[in-house]
Amino acid sequence: MTVFYGTMTSKGQTTVPAEVRDILKLKPGDKIRYVHRNGEIIMKAKNKRAIDLAGKFYDPHRAPITVEEMDDVIGDAIVEHVLGKE
Repeated sequence: MTVFYGTMTSKGQTTVPAEVRDILKLKPGDKIRYVHRNGEIIMKAKNKRAIDLAGKFYDPHRAPITVEEMDDVIGDAIVEHVLGKE
C-alpha cells in the first residue's frame, strides 16, 4: 500500500499529489468522485465518457444481449452497490 499526503486550505481545497494525478491520469477540468464506504473515503477519477467505452466490450464469440438483459444486469449492480456488497 502506498500513502500520499495533501494539505487542506481554509477554503477546503487541496492539491492532488502529482503521483496520484499520474496514477488516475487526471487532467485539469477532470471530475473526482469521493465515495464514502465503511468509514473510508475512496477517491475515483471521473474522466471517462461513455463514448470512450465504445468497442471495449466487444467479443465476437459471445452472443449479443438484449436491452432488457442489460437493464437487469445494471439494476443488479446498482442494488449490490447500494447495499455495499461489492
